[in-house]
Amino acid sequence: MDFDMEEWEDGDEDQVLYESEEYIERYNFEPEKTEAIPADDLPVLPLRGVVVYPMMWLPLPIGQRRSIKLVEDNLPENRIIALVTSKDENIEKPSPDQIHQIGTAAQVHRVLRTPDGTIRLLVQGLERIRIIEYVQEDPYLRARVEVLPEAMEQNIELEAIMRAVQEQFRKLIDLEPQMPDELTVMAMNVENARQLAYLVASSMRLNAEEGQRLLEMDSIYDKLLRLTQLLHKEVEVLELGRKIQSEAQGEMERMQRDFFLREQLKAIQKELGEDDEQAADTRELEERIAAAGMPEEAEKEARRELDRMRRMPIQAAEYSVIKTYLDLMVSLPWQQATEDNLDIAHARQVLDEDHYGLQDIKERILEFLAVRKLRAERKRDGEEEDLRDKVRREREGVVLCFVGPPGVGKTSLGLSIARAMNRKFVRLALGGIRDEAEIRGFRRTYIGSMPGRIIQSLRRIESKNPVFMLDEVDKLGRDFRGDPSSALLEVLDPEQNREFRDHYLDVPFDLSPVMFITTANVLDTIPGPLQDRMEIIQLSSYTEEEKVKIVQGYLIPRQIKENGLKAGEVEFTEAALHAIVQGYTREAGVRNLEREIGKICRKIAAKVAAGEVEGQTVVDAADVPLYLGRRKFHREEIAERTELPGVATGLAWTMTGGDVMFFEATRVPGSKGFTLTGQLGDVMKESAQAALSYIRSRAASLNIDPDFFAKSDIHLHIPAGAIPKDGPSAGITMATALASLLTGRPVRSDVGMTGEITLRGKVLPIGGLKEKVLAAARVGLTTVILPKQNAADLDDVPETVREQMKFILVDTVDEVLAAALEEPTASAAANAAPGAAPWAEEILPH
Repeated sequence: MDFDMEEWEDGDEDQVLYESEEYIERYNFEPEKTEAIPADDLPVLPLRGVVVYPMMWLPLPIGQRRSIKLVEDNLPENRIIALVTSKDENIEKPSPDQIHQIGTAAQVHRVLRTPDGTIRLLVQGLERIRIIEYVQEDPYLRARVEVLPEAMEQNIELEAIMRAVQEQFRKLIDLEPQMPDELTVMAMNVENARQLAYLVASSMRLNAEEGQRLLEMDSIYDKLLRLTQLLHKEVEVLELGRKIQSEAQGEMERMQRDFFLREQLKAIQKELGEDDEQAADTRELEERIAAAGMPEEAEKEARRELDRMRRMPIQAAEYSVIKTYLDLMVSLPWQQATEDNLDIAHARQVLDEDHYGLQDIKERILEFLAVRKLRAERKRDGEEEDLRDKVRREREGVVLCFVGPPGVGKTSLGLSIARAMNRKFVRLALGGIRDEAEIRGFRRTYIGSMPGRIIQSLRRIESKNPVFMLDEVDKLGRDFRGDPSSALLEVLDPEQNREFRDHYLDVPFDLSPVMFITTANVLDTIPGPLQDRMEIIQLSSYTEEEKVKIVQGYLIPRQIKENGLKAGEVEFTEAALHAIVQGYTREAGVRNLEREIGKICRKIAAKVAAGEVEGQTVVDAADVPLYLGRRKFHREEIAERTELPGVATGLAWTMTGGDVMFFEATRVPGSKGFTLTGQLGDVMKESAQAALSYIRSRAASLNIDPDFFAKSDIHLHIPAGAIPKDGPSAGITMATALASLLTGRPVRSDVGMTGEITLRGKVLPIGGLKEKVLAAARVGLTTVILPKQNAADLDDVPETVREQMKFILVDTVDEVLAAALEEPTASAAANAAPGAAPWAEEILPH
């Protein structure tokens, strides 16, 4: 390391034990004046955590007894000692095997004894040495050594590496304020590569291990190359540190500047008689709290938080949290509400304008308005008696649940209801929500917490009595974050939502004036407790006539407007609409039907824009394939598939409405095998087993060989195989298909059926009758066989459908077979009669 000679002037109490002639002459250290190195016997001074390099001067403090003994015994006669670094600097008295083999022979120029008994040496490194063997260990180490000369070739590579080291060393000194600038001058003026290497190495903050590795390198070029790497790394670290310090200092200066400016602004505002920012915030919030009309508990909590905010500095993180909370509190519609339009005739007109049919829902909305109107009139006239229950509070809102297949208008009906009642409308999609906090909010203890979607929606709509639609309530999820459906129990319970507590607000908010409407495709996935809190209204599939009316009154005008056409530029005939409904859509609602209408309108719009047509374009049934392509659905499919024995047409209920399924049975040679395919659920498989058992029990009365099951395998398949199916309502259909197969009597192609079967042949009632009947009418069936106990459900079927279809009510499977199977042919009777030729020739081969 570099040092100042003046620092080595002895103090008043220091005792000078030895000074060399070179030291006395000051700064006259010439190489020729150094003594020869006695290689045969040289005292060894172990160093801890420091490495001495040749050609360098270094002060060394020593305090161990054996080190002091070494100095006292050898100076001034022998001024050359070996300085070798210990392998472990924590060992106070290292043994020979704990000391490195390579060190530096140094000449002692001055010795001072300090008042505390320690000795300070000023040494000059001479040459590298290697310890060959130790000749003495007590009282101090002595060893036989050999001088290690260093390899140095003067060439262009050495000159280049020297310049690189000098440049990096200059950068290091510029970045390190503790290193004097004189070192730069010294390094730049050094012409000896060896001296430059040791000057730089002694000036850097190298640890003992890295310094020893540098000392042991034989090539000066390698030393300089290693120093280049170390200097580059050190410069990068210092530059990064300076950058970080500069950024931190800039941030501190900015904060101080902001603080000073803010204080000056406060002083200016005070002189002008104005409030500062914090006072203005608190005063504004206090005025808004007073005007918000909060309940007592909510206002008390808001004022408590406002008092905390007053006592808090504006720079505090909690200040903005409290301000955000209070902004939400004063923004909620505690008292803001829209006035209901209780005109029943107006409400009926609006509902009819927006939607065709849906009489049950329309009547329920009109009943709600009528009750509100009657209560308001009698309350105004003072005629209402106080009949309130002491336990149950008076209800203001209503909770409805619209359940039906997609595309029947559940979501759009909510907007229509809001328009009819003159209320604001807000919709919240619940599909895929898995976190309970989405409904009830996040507690304020969390960073970035916020209220739940219910409170956020009411704040956005600025009304406490909107029509609030919770869409797709049957598609709520649940996971480790909670169960959102459980959080909805309080929201949708008229007995509890008067004091709904959002976790973020932590004060009660009255949700009772809200008209909640939920929508769902199925009820199965909605928990029972949640279903119990809602008034469920079923929406069924549309009939063909209803779809045509909807297209004429609603979809065509909408698509004409959306596609830039005018009312007189396109006209659809009723025959064309029937062709589209029958041949291009098969759905419960009208969503795909609207897409097909829109497709035709776009093609006409393209022709109008290109100038290819003028005036009105009339779309007739014959023109539909020109716009929509080939027909997608064909009614003759049923007749084709049921013309062979063993195929029956069943009616099914799905999430998208009713549908028609074909039950296909066949038999092959085998022994008592019964195979079921088509992705059937357990309930459906059990129904098939019951159907087969019943047919076997009635083999004699059906003219079926009693031993048919012992001679054949039965295979029952229900397409489509990729769609999962389950439920008991296909029992009579499977029994009919099996009976048709075994008797050889085809099933009537115009008959569809549904009903659960028992082992005794009893037909039990089923659900979803309206959707199933509408599906049968949609595909062209004219006769439906159904359980007699479902006769009352036929009232839900539209009158137009009931008039064009025949319904056969049955109690037993025998009545089903009598109505569904065609009369036996002569060949079938001969094959099935007792004593006739066996029916094995009719069995399909493998």
